[in-house]
Amino acid sequence: MKRIGLIGGMSWESTATYYRLANEAVRAARGSLASADILLHSLDFSAVVALQKAGRWDLAAEMLADSARRLERAGADCVLICTNTMHLVSAEVQAAVSIPLIDIIHETGATLSRAGYSRPLLLATAYTMEHGFYADRMEAATGFRPLVPDAEDRAFVHRVIFEELCAGRVDPASRRGFEAVVERGRAAGADSVILGCTEIGLLVRPDALALPGVCSTEIHAAAAVRFALGEAARETVTWTDNAKLRERVAA
Repeated sequence: MKRIGLIGGMSWESTATYYRLANEAVRAARGSLASADILLHSLDFSAVVALQKAGRWDLAAEMLADSARRLERAGADCVLICTNTMHLVSAEVQAAVSIPLIDIIHETGATLSRAGYSRPLLLATAYTMEHGFYADRMEAATGFRPLVPDAEDRAFVHRVIFEELCAGRVDPASRRGFEAVVERGRAAGADSVILGCTEIGLLVRPDALALPGVCSTEIHAAAAVRFALGEAARETVTWTDNAKLRERVAA
């Protein structure tokens, strides 16, 4: 088994989900007492957020690159940035190490492509929805560009992520709000939805929405385990518990 390196803490709420998902997948593939070989460097999220707000993506890149180098020196065979937003600096992180970076945008786009979807609605932080890096890279990899909600809905999604989910709060009213955002996306022509922030899965399930959905956290963690276990694990390590969408990917 290869060793998975996680750059986490952004927020730790979703990093805990990565740890659980990776271990559940290894246990399913290898047996009830098996667990994943994981190294975790958990950053201080308040420091990361301060750099985001200041627009100092250069300093954020240095912070995450240093984390990746630490993981590589400690023996990691791959590295994951356990957040969508900070994939804005993924090129700098990859350049800092010789081990592969498993990219959440690439893995999510590949999953949607295999399923035959081409107009996904992206729900994420304002940085991810508005900066352009996510949509540009998904379009380059897949040929399609995600849709985003209107300005009011983007502000709502961003607020819930930072003020509630990253703080460990799950509010049923916010769940209903997310469901309404997805319904408006469906009316605007979206054919699927990306839970494109690693905390959103704490609030809504991708198979309980008005559109077929994928959870980027699940996809990313499963990709890491497939890397760790090799091609033999591909059939046993699933990327989501959304049965209908999984069947479409497998078809």
